[in-house]
Amino acid sequence: MPPALSRHAITGLVLAGGRGQRMGGRDKGLQSFAGRPLAAHVIERLRPQVSALIISANRNGDAYAALGAPVVSDETQDFAGPLAGMLAGLRAARTDYVLTVPCDAPYLPQDLATRLAGALIDAVHTIGGDATPPLAAYAATAHGPHPVFALLHRSLADDLAATLAAGEHRVRAWLARHKAVQVHFGDERPFYNVNTLDDLHTDTPRAP
Repeated sequence: MPPALSRHAITGLVLAGGRGQRMGGRDKGLQSFAGRPLAAHVIERLRPQVSALIISANRNGDAYAALGAPVVSDETQDFAGPLAGMLAGLRAARTDYVLTVPCDAPYLPQDLATRLAGALIDAVHTIGGDATPPLAAYAATAHGPHPVFALLHRSLADDLAATLAAGEHRVRAWLARHKAVQVHFGDERPFYNVNTLDDLHTDTPRAP
């Protein structure tokens, strides 16, 4: 790992490949929120933090591509969850690191990449010796972990593929196996998720 990890080493990945079950099967990232598709808000906050963007989506690819980023789909067609989207992004990325975020977090932290990258660098300096440095970090708040807000080294792709092939789909379990660094954020608001149709019309205070 380099002594500094800049945005030029990071590709942003918007995870928009879910079933949208809590929205009656609607494609969540394309639902209108404050006048724009939900995923457009996410992209707006993510783009300045990374050197390139990818959207993981399993339907409506043209509509997502119109938001200004290439679209990748899961290797399987069964809506296998966030880990499958992460794998598609890791395979497609041309940078060493991929920063993953969900498509339903319109207020995501504007310092997400900086904080997670800094934690990985600090961990390398802390462990020293011949210990294996961590290859992943993820966000957490006082309310709990937010594992889909994660920074992943693309060398994890093969292990992730094997994990999915073995039937494991839990993001936290996979991150824990790799001793991912948990990074605490003091403000819960940036991690607000728009989960239901009612949430699309909720007047939620905008995070800084």
